[in-house]
Amino acid sequence: MKDWCDEDGAKRLREKINAYWAERGYEVDVDLVEAGFVPAMRSARTDVRSNMVNGMPRRRALGEGGSIRPTYRPRGEATA
Repeated sequence: MKDWCDEDGAKRLREKINAYWAERGYEVDVDLVEAGFVPAMRSARTDVRSNMVNGMPRRRALGEGGSIRPTYRPRGEATA
């Protein structure tokens, strides 16, 4: 089982998240935050934080023409 809470695991997870959404045309900002020693885990941990909302990206990557594509909207919130 992989440890996603240590520094190396958090870096791998950040790369996986960025690659996943980049393949789908979305731009996601993912940051790593050192949380320090956590007594319950009995070790230090690194948090992975992003600008996503409810696990979904907020904006598309730049289009080929240099313009920004529309932001992501779940199907239920799409406007007519």
